[in-house]
Amino acid sequence: DLHRDFDSFLRDHGAPALPETEFMYQSPFIGLYNYPAELDYPRSVGLTASWHRLESCVRSTDDPAPEAIPGDGALIYLSLGSLGSADVGLMQRLIDILGKTNHRVIVSMGPQHRDIRLAGNMRGAEFLPQTSILPMVDLVITHGGNNTVTESLYFGKPMIVLPLFWDQPDNAQRVQETGFGIRLDPYRCGERALLDSVSRLLADEALRARLGGLSARLQASPGTIEAAGLIERLAKSRLPLAGRT
Repeated sequence: DLHRDFDSFLRDHGAPALPETEFMYQSPFIGLYNYPAELDYPRSVGLTASWHRLESCVRSTDDPAPEAIPGDGALIYLSLGSLGSADVGLMQRLIDILGKTNHRVIVSMGPQHRDIRLAGNMRGAEFLPQTSILPMVDLVITHGGNNTVTESLYFGKPMIVLPLFWDQPDNAQRVQETGFGIRLDPYRCGERALLDSVSRLLADEALRARLGGLSARLQASPGTIEAAGLIERLAKSRLPLAGRT
């Protein structure tokens, strides 16, 4: 049903029909995807010529970050996305573990926020302005969604990735393989494994320097500006645009 409805939407707006059982097609004119080169996959079969890698597309927000949390510990951001945070049992287990540390934690609590109990070293809300928070923190604990992973790298933050579904296992594996963080099983990792991973990443000065260089490179060439320029070029030329992948 989802495929049929989306296919009808595309046809009604002048686009080609979707391939059977697939939810996208490769445009002969332009394709845009958002993934930093340092995290991208080596490809045995290259993308078609019209694809462009944007590397980062970080949205801006006018909302301020939450109020400061008293204490001297590292500042950690915990977010499992809107679906992951709906698993109250998982969220509460992570919160209870992190509540035993001297670190300060900002928690994106999600739709079941009324059923989640924060520890004294935490602040949280149902919705949070993520791109206002990420520049402040020392470490991100995430489900590994594409936005959070690319935004964390944009701001130069190491990650503990607890993948649940969809794009998240792939992202978690690439973060682990490329050394930008640690992949853990959200339901099987124990308290010691999680806290040891936190300590290891916070103490890794070489990783912090590496992330700082990556962040500077991404922020010098925002993907939002590049995407707008490419779309303008396509609108003027109406010709396929050779990509950079």
